[in-house]
Amino acid sequence: MPHKAGSILEKLGIQNKYRFVHRIGSLLISKWSSTLTIKDFDFDGVPVRVYWPKTTTSGKRRGVVVIPPCAAIVRNIWIGDPLCCLISQETDSVTVNIAFRLAPEHIFPIPLMDCCKATAHFLKNAAEFGVDPNRITILGECSGGTFAAVVCQQLAARPDLPKPCAQVLIYPYFQAIDFNLPSYQQNQRVPMLFKKRALRMGMVYLTGKMFNVEVLMRNAHLPKHVWMKFRKWVSPDLIPERFKGRGYVPMERPEFSPKLYEQCKEITNPMFSPLLAEDDVIRQLPKTFILTCEYDVFRDDGLLYKKRLEDNGVPVTWYHIEDGFHCITAVSVIPLLEYPTQKIHFRHVTDFINSI
Repeated sequence: MPHKAGSILEKLGIQNKYRFVHRIGSLLISKWSSTLTIKDFDFDGVPVRVYWPKTTTSGKRRGVVVIPPCAAIVRNIWIGDPLCCLISQETDSVTVNIAFRLAPEHIFPIPLMDCCKATAHFLKNAAEFGVDPNRITILGECSGGTFAAVVCQQLAARPDLPKPCAQVLIYPYFQAIDFNLPSYQQNQRVPMLFKKRALRMGMVYLTGKMFNVEVLMRNAHLPKHVWMKFRKWVSPDLIPERFKGRGYVPMERPEFSPKLYEQCKEITNPMFSPLLAEDDVIRQLPKTFILTCEYDVFRDDGLLYKKRLEDNGVPVTWYHIEDGFHCITAVSVIPLLEYPTQKIHFRHVTDFINSI
């Protein structure tokens, strides 16, 4: 596996393991389709790749901005290629793949701001790409879904821009307050995303550093007053009872670690934890598609964000995969590595986009 090989090279002092994964990824050949025109552009200083269906159309197409996954630490343009090709083909949309800057060299919020800049540019200039500016969806998978949620929050109130018409959020994280919600306990050792690995990648994006996340995993990173402030939005009490089986045990708050809080106190920023945005922001958001998986540490984040949206009058289409796990809908650059049910589940995503 590239990550394991990268770890060995990093220990030998030869190559940062994330840079190694970037190099491996750049060697993979995306499955370009003869049905698409694909070109690279610069959107307000941010590199992007745009995909057009070659079929003719009588009017302007819908647009989809795609924000790739991997916690802003793995090269994203090649990761996003297969997903963008599939969306363009299945929805007859013009798709934009954002190559935002990456941690650890560029930490929070730089990658996120790149996404906001590129998306705003596309909204402003949609007509140049044959796109109806009132039919643009923001889509993200995993951490890309987190970024998509924040981009919608950041751009929703801008009077100088057309508003995104929808957001599609595929098993993202939405908060960094409670790492012992039921799904974090139940699925902490379930592939494809272990709880410890998720927190380590998140902290690299936030701080640019690798550090021991054991104390963070126990929720020792926030003082009591911060914890209590956000319990109205982040609490096991807000999770439906049907999701509290499989060994979930309510946990007492551990002893607070001031040192850890200083390292990661930005996690309460809504740009990092979009679940913590104020109601005035949430109620301006467009209709939303949320996909969650039963065997995913981030399942409960999706349930909580769904509740916040619905409580604020935002229409939500929720698709839950009962036997699903993190990355189950991922579109691979190598077809043999795709899960057998990937296309079945992803059809719900493309059907939602096609309904817009």
